[in-house]
Amino acid sequence: MVKLAWLNGVFLAADEARISPFDRGFLFADGVYEVTAVYDGRLIDLDLHLDRLERSLRELGFPTPPDRGEIAAVHRRLIVDNDIREGYIYLQVTRGAYGARDFAAPAIVRPTCFAFAEAKSLINTVAAREGLNIITTPDIRWARRDIKSTGLLAQALAKTQARNAGVDDAWMVGPDGFVTEGASANAWIVNQDGDIVTRELSSTILAGVTRARLSSALSDAGLRLQQRAFTLEEAVAAREAFSTSATALVAPVVRIDGLAIGSGRPGPVTRRLQGLYFSAIGADPARDAPWLFQES
Repeated sequence: MVKLAWLNGVFLAADEARISPFDRGFLFADGVYEVTAVYDGRLIDLDLHLDRLERSLRELGFPTPPDRGEIAAVHRRLIVDNDIREGYIYLQVTRGAYGARDFAAPAIVRPTCFAFAEAKSLINTVAAREGLNIITTPDIRWARRDIKSTGLLAQALAKTQARNAGVDDAWMVGPDGFVTEGASANAWIVNQDGDIVTRELSSTILAGVTRARLSSALSDAGLRLQQRAFTLEEAVAAREAFSTSATALVAPVVRIDGLAIGSGRPGPVTRRLQGLYFSAIGADPARDAPWLFQES
């Protein structure tokens, strides 16, 4: 349960946090957010998340980002006061409240800044151990997916469709037949040549922080990475598939639209990548993820 939140410079009980209904985040989804993982009481890649937050704000024309030092201190206090050993910190910045509904952004911005912490298992989860069964949905999002906007209706609909279908998640497919990304994750495959493939960075996808950290780990391990778009047909025919995100880390994908990927179990490459990523964030795979060393 969330105990303590932070709103516009004030720490308060989470259930006492109040935001104006005239806030542009509420009226127009005029804001951005970040989710930073916490493992063993430590923030994972906070600097990369704050870099991306500042970029998103610049792209939306916010004149000044929140003070970086203050935001980092808020994250650390929320971890301690909410007793978070494993979980995440959610941070949202909107353009603020102005007492009227006007599509045009105000010349002077009075942002609303909100953050909270929540405990959540990240490593030893059913998804990490057994893999995800996913469906695909048409990608109906706006064209600037590189901005981590709070406008998440298409993603919410995709997640709801997946839940109603009795599966774990959804990957989005553009009208050209190429997979863009998951509803809240980057999408990857291991093709028949053993190459690891994920879409190149552009405005069509979010530049995932977990994606960046895993890409670096791949390079250090001498594994082959192709950054290019892949089709749904390639994904279904792949040896393995997986997703990356701040709260699911590296999650195997074992079925897509009812079709088994490879053996229908998490594959050896994905298992190796999970181990590489867990080690990169300071976890001990042998202790925290012993199932990595069991035969699939």
